[in-house]
Amino acid sequence: MGKPDVQEIFQTDIYALTGEEFSRGRTNIDVVKDMIAAGIKIIQYREKEKKMRLRYQECLELRRLTKEAGVIFIVNDDVDLAMLVEADGVHVGQEDLPPEAVRRLVGPEMIIGLSTHSPQQAQEALKSGVDYIGVGPIFPTSTKKDVVDPVGLTYLEYVARHIPLPFVAIGGIKEHNIRQVRRHGARCIAMVTEILEAKDIVAKVKHLRAALEGVS
Repeated sequence: MGKPDVQEIFQTDIYALTGEEFSRGRTNIDVVKDMIAAGIKIIQYREKEKKMRLRYQECLELRRLTKEAGVIFIVNDDVDLAMLVEADGVHVGQEDLPPEAVRRLVGPEMIIGLSTHSPQQAQEALKSGVDYIGVGPIFPTSTKKDVVDPVGLTYLEYVARHIPLPFVAIGGIKEHNIRQVRRHGARCIAMVTEILEAKDIVAKVKHLRAALEGVS
């Protein structure tokens, strides 16, 4: 089948992540259905606390839903799980398996994303064979227990100007600051609670896209 065109994929505007603890009592399945209905084209499964069997069952269903909808499905951290459900990609952090080792496991066709927090890490990512990088956290965030300090907009600007890899800005991004993130170079923007905590996810995504209109 071949690897998807990652540069083209990251021309999309919103990269959504799951997180059932923030989802107003809704399941990850229900939330992802709403994300797909809202026209989101990249969805990452991030669920660290559940038992592996449940995560596997959820990911099988999410892989089916996203595949039918033509949506890119990324699994956070867990390389085995990503491979088992035939996800499009896996996203790892600085403390996870190194990208070179991940590539040996997943083969040439799976997308690999890597979280980065500094210019040095971004430069190292260029040599590591990853397909895209996460840039952040831009602002303070409480959705991860082991989160690093915010890197701010300066690092985002650095990546936009100097790193040719596709990238996604992440961390504390909300409707009220999303235009600021776009102005500093982010095309693709990841959000967790801003989407998950919305009563109406489809309506929230429309508002986010309206906020981005005309910003370059």
